[in-house]
Amino acid sequence: MAWVYLLECADSLFYVGSTRDLDNRMQQHSSAQVGFTSRRRPVKLMWAAELELQDAYAIERRIHGWSRAKKRALIDGDVELLRQLSSRARGSISVHRRHDPS
Repeated sequence: MAWVYLLECADSLFYVGSTRDLDNRMQQHSSAQVGFTSRRRPVKLMWAAELELQDAYAIERRIHGWSRAKKRALIDGDVELLRQLSSRARGSISVHRRHDPS
């Protein structure tokens, strides 16, 4: 098993990573042992999921390409917004129409 996780850095940037040992990895981020986050401390764990190793690395790569809004929706657990942002990325924007009584 492995973890995929999302941190928010002191400069409000998000960092996405994956690891087999989340506690150890968080210690590394907190003690400036990891390059990207070492200059952006403190960091805060915003979201994490434990998955099969292969799935964790695949999900990490996928999340890297997401917009900030989509990462925030993941953190907030807003599944509907995640769906909307995903469909917009594919080019199919959903249109809400009002009912025309005529």
